[in-house]
Amino acid sequence: MAKIAVVAANGKAAKKIISEAVNRGFEVTAFGRRAENDTDAKNYIQKDILELTREDLKGYDAVVDAFGAWTAETLPLHSKTTQHLADILSGTDVRLLVVGGAGSLYVNPEHTIQVADGENFPEAFKPLAQAMASALSELRERKDVKWTYISPAADFQAEGERSGKYILAGEEFTLNPAGESVISYADYAIAMVDEIESGKHIQERISVVKA
Repeated sequence: MAKIAVVAANGKAAKKIISEAVNRGFEVTAFGRRAENDTDAKNYIQKDILELTREDLKGYDAVVDAFGAWTAETLPLHSKTTQHLADILSGTDVRLLVVGGAGSLYVNPEHTIQVADGENFPEAFKPLAQAMASALSELRERKDVKWTYISPAADFQAEGERSGKYILAGEEFTLNPAGESVISYADYAIAMVDEIESGKHIQERISVVKA
């Protein structure tokens, strides 16, 4: 039975990932800023992500980074928090799995144009996409950490149903047979826990879309 730590555990995606892992019998510890534990994890530790130490994450098989920030002043924290986790997991066998974004997925075979570069990409979301893309770019430089970055589909639905099925894709923006780029938080959580179980994509970015 794998031991999983989920950091920034109070967010909606984090809660779905925790529930999925707990339901599969994993031992899950949630780390969050709030005093109360509103997740399905039996173990809860109140601690800010930037205050986590190497000792805090010792003994886990995987750490899920579910950090999110949306305001202009907090966007740089995407890189800062990811690098902090990479630093304290450096040289260990503890895997780091990051809840990523869709804006950095590529739309051409040469991997020079990203979703966020498109004319139809909402202006309001470009700063967030750029911040998350920067965090991914910096993560790619880390050869000392067993990281995996998982991008959701473009339409990432917090309240979407749990279908139990998804398509696993790679670095390129992928549509499902219905021509959609959509996935629910619940199905994304399945993909995340599947990756924790399989460990097939070390130091890779993968993506998921509803089947």
